[in-house]
Order: sequence, then structure tokens, then C-alpha cells
Amino acid sequence: MVFSSLFFIFAFLPVTVILYYSSGKHLRNIVLLVASLFFYTWGEPAYVLLMCISIIINYYIATLFGRNDICNRKNKFYLIISLVFNLGCLAYFKYFGMIISTIASMGNWKLNGGTPALPIGISFYTFQSLSYVIDVYRGKTKPQKNLIIYALYITMFPQLVAGPIVNYGDIERQLADRRVNLKEFSFGIRRFLCGLAKKVLLANNIGVFWSNVKNMPGTEISMVMAWAGIIAFTLQIYFDFSGYSDMAIGLGKMFGFHFKENFQYPYISQSISEFWQRWHISLGSWFKEYVYIPLGGSRVGKWKLIRNLFIVWFLTGLWHGASWNFALWGLYFGTLIFIEKVVFRKSMMVWPKAIRHIYSLFFVVIGWVFFEFTNLTDIFCFLRLMFGIKVNSFADNQAIVELKSYIILYMVCIIAASPWPKKVSLYFRNTYSNFYRLAVNIYYCILLFFSTAYMVASTYNPFIYFRF
Repeated sequence: MVFSSLFFIFAFLPVTVILYYSSGKHLRNIVLLVASLFFYTWGEPAYVLLMCISIIINYYIATLFGRNDICNRKNKFYLIISLVFNLGCLAYFKYFGMIISTIASMGNWKLNGGTPALPIGISFYTFQSLSYVIDVYRGKTKPQKNLIIYALYITMFPQLVAGPIVNYGDIERQLADRRVNLKEFSFGIRRFLCGLAKKVLLANNIGVFWSNVKNMPGTEISMVMAWAGIIAFTLQIYFDFSGYSDMAIGLGKMFGFHFKENFQYPYISQSISEFWQRWHISLGSWFKEYVYIPLGGSRVGKWKLIRNLFIVWFLTGLWHGASWNFALWGLYFGTLIFIEKVVFRKSMMVWPKAIRHIYSLFFVVIGWVFFEFTNLTDIFCFLRLMFGIKVNSFADNQAIVELKSYIILYMVCIIAASPWPKKVSLYFRNTYSNFYRLAVNIYYCILLFFSTAYMVASTYNPFIYFRF
């Protein structure tokens, strides 16, 4: 079940909201937990038991940390059990096939261990489970004694299958007691509709152009077409993933939860480091808190800094998928960030802002090539097309025709990916407050109408990050 589906919007969500608010406060967590389990079971009936087992094991281990009669050595032992279980499940379901195929290729052997189906959302709920157990082990938070509350933290459907990754400490109080007023509920609806429009009106449509380019034979792709295609994917993945995050944050608001922002206009960044402070913020924060800082962070010597950066970025890349192109993608960004921290640490600040912005966008767009193509041969073939190496033409008639048909959508996407719409909205809100309220209500009705019309006419189109 995806957020951008008619069943979710017009059946599952209204029923859940009605049951939730018609129940007493002491039953609302149970209603939300049951709804979340139904939501997950709808798409992953075979693996809901795995998630439930994970919940029970991590819940029980965290309660052991809370006992006064357990010494530090035992605490470490229980922490290791949690790490082995959580990372073991993730490694088996996500990376087993990759490991087997890599070993087979190294020895030119024929190995067929069978690749298990990847449970949806396992990367996200595993990281939430780990952060909870580690925080309890550190004494940063107290263990949750109520199994229902902990299970709700892990299974909450707004962020279960594609994030954002929510730390237990950020919503601990909200899990126990929360209130929603009409203003917050209406804000949640508007935020959800913004995310819905990003997904179905922008991401899906600009993604059609990228799909056309990606499926073309390399001999038919001109240099301009290659750049236009990968820029289309650059916009598609932003609106697809940030759209999901907007919907998750909006849904959370509707039920009284306040999730942190996961995107902050990443394509206005003026460095690669800034880009990753604005893109998938919850994942970057997780790796910083639970991997980078424990390794020593940046307060170490140059060689240890290199080690720390490359470990974090190798893992960040590999987290996105069981393919070596993702590891290469992570190391690519790790190398760029190391260069910024060590080589350009001071000189970058004197560059003109426009140059820094162009530099950042250029390398981010190049990075999406490594992300999108799983085959290394395809990656370097497409890069050659982008840089005019062994390409038939700079621009052909097909590229010109395609760009003309998509130019308006390109412009809308570029503007929508910037802070300008928000700035204009704030200006009108402060200047024409009465007219603004009416215009905003009409605007969101239009978004719902066109998004619904698109969903009626389209087929199943899951979010890109469902794969991870």
C-alpha cells in the first residue's frame, strides 16, 4: 500500500482517522498500532512476523539494560546480541544475494544460494531499533516498559516503509501523550497534499522522460539528451523522496506526532557537505550519531579522518542497495567531502556563490549516474555520453523535440525545488492575509483534484526508496 494510491487516501486513511479520534485516549495507541500492522501486512504479509519478532527481541533487550543488577559487561553482551540480530537480519535479507554473487564472480564459481525477497522498510525499522537499543545502553533514554508503545514507535505507518528515520527520544513523550488541535490537523492535511503532488504530478511525470532516455540505445543518445535525462532523474528522485517525507510528516501531524524535517532544499547547496546536510537528513544524522562520532569524528588526525569518512560513506552507499554501484556512489561522495574538508577547507569560502552552487550541482548530478545504474559498464558508458566521448552528436532533432515538450515541466520542477514558492507564499500571507486564506484553500483543492485524476489514470507506481 502506497500513500499515493486511491485506496490509501479514500479508504484506509479516513477509516483510520475516524477510528482513532472516536476512541478514548487510552485506546488510540492500540488503534494506530493495529492500523500500522494492517498497513504493513497489506504489502508484506510474509514478513510482518519478522518485524514483530524484531520488536519483541529489541524491546526485551532494552528492558534488561534497565535492571540495576546487571553489570556493564552483561550490558555489552546484550548489546552485541541486539547488534548481531538486527544487522544479521539486514545482511541476510538485503545483502545475501550480493555476497554470494560477489564470491562466485571472484572464483568463477557457479553458486546459487537463492536471493530472499527484501522486506519493505527493513532498512528503516532496523535503524530505528538499533538507535533505540543503543540509546538505552548509553543511558541516553530510559527503556520503554509498555510493549504497545514501543511497537507503535517501530511500526507507525506514516514513516514505516521509507522513513524518515525517527529517533525514539524525539517522540518519546508524544508516544505516551499527545494532543492535536484543528490547526495542526489541517496543517498535516496540507503537508500531505504537497507531498502527494510532488510524487504524482512532478516526480512521476519528469520520471517518464528519464525512463525514455535510459531505455534508449547508447548510439541514439546525444550529449544534450544524456544531460537532460540525468537532470530529469535528479529532479525525479528529489520530488519522489521528499514527497514521501512530506506525506509522512503530514500524516504524523494528523495523529499528533512531530517528525523532524528530512529535506531542506538540497539543490540550493553550495558544497557537497552542505548538500548532505540538506538531503535525507535523518539518515545522515543517524550515521553521524552512531558511526562517525563513535569512530572519533573529525577531531582526529588526517589519516583517521580519512578512515572515518570512508567507513561512513561506504556504509551510507551500501545502505541504499545491495549492489556495488551504491558503495561506489557512497565512496564518491566521501571522497568529495574529504577534499572539501582537507584541500578546499578555506579556499572554497572565497569562491563566488554562483561558482560554489554550480560546482555542487555538477558533482551531485554526476553522482546520480552512479546511483541509478547498477552495472559499472552502463555507468561509464553513460558518463562518456555526458562528456561527449564517443557520442554521435552534441544535440539531435529528437533531443530538441523532447526538450520542447518537457520544458514547462522542467521549469516547474526547478522552481518547486527552490525556496522561492515558500518565500512568495509568506509574502502574500503577510500582505494579503484574508485573500491568502481563500487562495490557499482553493490551491490545495486543486492539488487534490489533479493528483486524484492522475492516480485514476495511472498504474501502480511505488516510491523509489521502497527499494531500500
